[in-house]
Amino acid sequence: MKTNPTIMDGLADRVGKGPGRWAWVAGGIWLFYLSQPLQSVADRQHGIVRILGFLTVVLFAASYLAFFGLIRVSARRGQLAPWQRLGYLGLMLALCLLMIPTAGQTALTGLVYIAACGVMLLELPVGIAFVLILLGGAEISMRVVPGWTDDGSYGFAIFLGALAVYGMRRAIQRTIELDATRRDMAELAVQEERNRFARDLHDILGHSLTVITVKAELAGKLIAANPDRAASEVADVESLARAALADVRAAVAGYRELSLAGELVSARAALQAAEIKADLPTTVDEVPEDNRELFAWVVREGVTNVVRHSGAKRCTIKISAAEIEVLDDGKGPTPDGGASGHGLVGLRERADQVAAAVQVGQASGGGFRLAVKVGV
Repeated sequence: MKTNPTIMDGLADRVGKGPGRWAWVAGGIWLFYLSQPLQSVADRQHGIVRILGFLTVVLFAASYLAFFGLIRVSARRGQLAPWQRLGYLGLMLALCLLMIPTAGQTALTGLVYIAACGVMLLELPVGIAFVLILLGGAEISMRVVPGWTDDGSYGFAIFLGALAVYGMRRAIQRTIELDATRRDMAELAVQEERNRFARDLHDILGHSLTVITVKAELAGKLIAANPDRAASEVADVESLARAALADVRAAVAGYRELSLAGELVSARAALQAAEIKADLPTTVDEVPEDNRELFAWVVREGVTNVVRHSGAKRCTIKISAAEIEVLDDGKGPTPDGGASGHGLVGLRERADQVAAAVQVGQASGGGFRLAVKVGV
């Protein structure tokens, strides 16, 4: 895909890279106006001169239709060089001039086609200047060439044709800009999804691996003193590892949702394994369904931090309909406020999506406090 599409690229997308059959037909309709120079040649010339006159008109018509071939070339091989564009317009102008000896003043009809192609092929300022030169040439020639009449029709036709093509050019340009905006939005959506996925994996594995580490350490301490308890902890480690693997697979599948009740059960088990007294609610009935997933993430992140960093002996979780608090009696927040971890950053992003506020800091009795309130 071209990183900086142009007008020719946009027009090439409309015509397509295939046979372009309908584009030729649509362009060929406008050749109807060349009936004027053809009629003039038929009325004024005879014999070989008439044949030459018809031939120049036909060649000019072919050069106009070649414009659609240039579009296809541009679509397949990239942008045309400036000399190629000017060379094409010069060829059309030369053929138009060759029509004058046999078609007379009616050959000026060709300037309308040349102006239309020029507006499309050239950069806009150059195209405007090109049209003005054609318009001025037509008006001057009608006044100075003997036998020609200045009825204003050719100048008006050149202006009107160029204006119509300019409108089409602007429409194509708007389409190009819209397509570019859509591509940018799609790229941003992909980036956002990558960030979300990375955040979820961090939260899932951070919690699960923390609990697995604590239980593995506990099992190591109990091997000699209490083999049966150690075996139970090892079994829990295996179960947690399998659950973490299932969570990762579910996250990859894109349908994982946390359960607040399930997170409270997991939190109790993690705290007990870390020998931290757990003061947790036994029911979540008062929490609205819309808030439960966010609160579940708060429980997961908060308990993970308590087990991993706090050095606490007690952890308390308080839940109401619109607020959840995770409190511990450990060493409290770090000097920077304790709010810079990846997990807390991800939690803030989730809270922002539902207009909730995240508070982190020191608990009233010492230790660390994590709170999230919905509807603030």
